[in-house]
Amino acid sequence: MPLSDDVKAEIQQGYRDVLAGKGIRARYGQRLMIAEIARYMGDITEDDGKRTSAPAACVVEAGTGTGKTLGYLIAAIPVARALGKTLVISTATVALQDQIISKDLPDLEKHTRLRFEWTLAKGRGRYLCLSRLETRLQDEGHGDSDTMPLFLLDEGREQEPGTREFFEELLGQYGSRQWDGDRDHWPSTIPDDIWRQVTTDHRQCTNRHCAYFDNCAFFDARKGLETADVVVANHDLVLADLALGGGAILPEPENALYIFDEAHHLPDKALNHFAASVPLNSTRQWLKQLGQALVKIQPWLPPSTVASRTVEKVSEASRQLEDCLNRVQEHLLNSIQWEFSDERRTAQWRYPEGELPEQLLALATETRAATAGLVRHLGTMADELQKGFDERKDHELDRDTAEAWYPVIGSFHARAEDQSRLWAAWCEAPAPASDDDKPAHRPPPPARWAVRQRWDHAEEVTLYSSPVLADNLLYSRLWSRAHGAVLTSATLTALGRFDRLRSRAGLPADSRYLVVPSSFRYGEMATVEVPPMDALPTDTEGFTAALVKRLPELWAAEKATLVLFTSRRQMNAVRDRLAPDHPGLITTQDDMAKGEVLRHHCERVDAGKPSVLFGVASFAEGIDLPGRYLDHVIITRLPFSVPDDPIEASLAEWVTSRGGNPFMEITVPDASVKLVQAVGRLLRTESDTGRVSILDRRIVSRRYGQLLLDALPPFRRIIQ
Repeated sequence: MPLSDDVKAEIQQGYRDVLAGKGIRARYGQRLMIAEIARYMGDITEDDGKRTSAPAACVVEAGTGTGKTLGYLIAAIPVARALGKTLVISTATVALQDQIISKDLPDLEKHTRLRFEWTLAKGRGRYLCLSRLETRLQDEGHGDSDTMPLFLLDEGREQEPGTREFFEELLGQYGSRQWDGDRDHWPSTIPDDIWRQVTTDHRQCTNRHCAYFDNCAFFDARKGLETADVVVANHDLVLADLALGGGAILPEPENALYIFDEAHHLPDKALNHFAASVPLNSTRQWLKQLGQALVKIQPWLPPSTVASRTVEKVSEASRQLEDCLNRVQEHLLNSIQWEFSDERRTAQWRYPEGELPEQLLALATETRAATAGLVRHLGTMADELQKGFDERKDHELDRDTAEAWYPVIGSFHARAEDQSRLWAAWCEAPAPASDDDKPAHRPPPPARWAVRQRWDHAEEVTLYSSPVLADNLLYSRLWSRAHGAVLTSATLTALGRFDRLRSRAGLPADSRYLVVPSSFRYGEMATVEVPPMDALPTDTEGFTAALVKRLPELWAAEKATLVLFTSRRQMNAVRDRLAPDHPGLITTQDDMAKGEVLRHHCERVDAGKPSVLFGVASFAEGIDLPGRYLDHVIITRLPFSVPDDPIEASLAEWVTSRGGNPFMEITVPDASVKLVQAVGRLLRTESDTGRVSILDRRIVSRRYGQLLLDALPPFRRIIQ
């Protein structure tokens, strides 16, 4: 609908109010962003609340200093309310999610006349389950408890001293309302193996049938979803909701306007979400646990009931599956030439073009059928147990049995379903090609591969399958259904174009794109320098020696330096050789938790001491060190992808089959995005200054180097 004068006035007045209230000045790029998002949403046509215009997204690249969050909130909240749609803001990181909830939205409400309700949406696994917590306290130290055998759900769990006291503290803090049951709000980090014991998932949760439903942390947190104007979620939760059909956790896509912040992560997140894997040895261990559970549940089930008869069916299906897994593993161990290096205890085998050998495909088909049978029978047991919660009807099973065993069987059922995804993906045949179907138009086949890992006393073979591109998944599940969607980030273009994002995210043909000009005066604020080096990164040992020689010269004049590596091994080798001559100066990102590393760095700078951080990929994007906390970023080598990544290799194979050049179409654009992100660590505010040093001279000696340089912000260049 075209924006009404009232909505336009609301956006304009809101922007003036927040600028005045916060004492900040208008930014040209931010104003452009607000106008573009509002215009895009105003161009969506609808009939009786349903979108009638063609699917389209609004893509806005806006660098650091633009004020993206304020820009999209000011533009989208009034429009979403006028349309009667829920605004779903999705981020890639918990840090940004928390910032929006605790700072940006309260600031907007405080300083403007906009009135709106907002809530935070997280998955069930981020919240305490009181039922599981109570069971842990009852069963602590009683591994053979017959009351609620939840020990069966935690493979390889080891009790730690003080665990019972910790569980009691969780219960006390939640009962007194000093803690809301959100894992992220507990004052210290709760280890994964401990947290798994007191949380649940949708397969184990009995919802309204649970005795603790009225006090449930997860459902308390969800109450605001139905009435909220703004829901702050994350990419994983949005994708999980879409996988369930949309509307299961979040508002239905048809009734939502999405803002995807940090949108450059979305395609990879989608690939991860729709990938599948099966570890063969771990699965056999899991099937043994299932056998233990079946022995223990039998006395609880009255003879001749559906549930009792199903136990034997589950047991038989489990035996069939174990036999299939044994034969699959035997085939893999004998048919593959596994190559282990001296340093690595892991070997990988990828199936070219995703095609499985005939014998393996036959075994996978058998295993798929066996897994499907196990899923079906476990589902029957779960359904029968769930009926026991309904006290209004007579049923074969009582409530005590249902409460004791539904979470256990539900967990096994969920795991079997997860496994079935891998076998289905391995057995799926490529879509048949029509006569006029040109190779260039065919989608890439899935990546299929196996990984063998060795330890001192055990080994594992894990099978994987993943889509190679997320374009069709995102288009069919998201873009074609959403009422509207905005994608924003500081790095959405690659080599100055949106082609990479458009193809990988499957964006609709009618989407619109905007690069917002930065408010930074790059040429005055910073330089990008390419100093001489004695070796190229292709000579690993020689380049490591060259780094050891060059780095102290480069950081000598600065107080705060970040050195980025693409290899952890090389980072540690350089650190080991330099640290003795520079005691206390160097901190690597592995020395302590990320927050502690950054805090230690800032404390040294505040004390007037120089500090050098060594980091790899996660530090090239995820850290914020403004002002004096960072004045020099050193990039040791260009961030080209690891050549043995099976998804990247499958994509390259597909590009080659279409007559393309995978290095120029995939590797260089991907490296460009990562390089821009790494360079982006330097300037965080309009008053920052500093320099970037790139030690990989391929950026000036290779043909593609000029493309990478030209995609960087317009720093003043010093190339020696």
